[in-house]
Amino acid sequence: MLRSLAGGTLYGETWGDGPPAVVALHGWGRTHADFTSSLGPASSFGPGTTPGQLSILAPDLPGFGATPVPTEPWGSAEYAVAVARLLEDAQGPQPGAGLVVVGHSLGGRVAVRLAAARPELVRSLVLTGAPLVPRAGRVRRPPAAYRVARAMHRAHLVGDARMDRARQRYGSADYRAAQGVMRDVLVRLVNERYDDALAALRCPVELVWGDDDADVPVESARALAAAIPQAHLTLCPGAGHLLPLTAPAELRGAVERALARTS
Repeated sequence: MLRSLAGGTLYGETWGDGPPAVVALHGWGRTHADFTSSLGPASSFGPGTTPGQLSILAPDLPGFGATPVPTEPWGSAEYAVAVARLLEDAQGPQPGAGLVVVGHSLGGRVAVRLAAARPELVRSLVLTGAPLVPRAGRVRRPPAAYRVARAMHRAHLVGDARMDRARQRYGSADYRAAQGVMRDVLVRLVNERYDDALAALRCPVELVWGDDDADVPVESARALAAAIPQAHLTLCPGAGHLLPLTAPAELRGAVERALARTS
């Protein structure tokens, strides 16, 4: 059942009873529902854990699902602050050793920022499909027509309406689907670098990746594993970018390993 979280700043679901152990952060254009089959009430965790014993927080990040859009263009740092408030609220005045934070795609960006900035809140990370390292040999160069329109717009030779039409024509599917401030959020996010946050990580990291992920391919996962000495990479045959839906058991297994490594 959808509920208010973090004093009404986020909406989502909680699964299980007792103190929260895991928080699951979804990808761009997605919602908390992506984790229903891997971490929800019907999922089955390993020996020694019965349904209801393990509490999961699954919020809709701001701008997605039931949670309102940010009032200004956020980057991953601002999203991390919002999630930190959720964890502080969930753990109460006597916090424990932190939670396992699961991050898919956008959620992975946020999870890494959170773990770097607030290590006391994060005991372990589970990341999947997270675009955290530049893709080798890939130069992101917009089409020539778009570059001309952008240059003319910067020189005040064309107006905002024409520039917006160029963005609509040449922008990514995510950009075309986004509205209002969320377009600016997307632009800010895709231009971020995470070298500093990755270097600051001190917690164990489970990487679980679809070997058929076309958005953030396996070579990116391997580069990410190389950048995080304490990371363990698991590849899932046939799973694509939406691994929480296509390989829920493998994702749940990674969460179990994260819990076991930090118990």
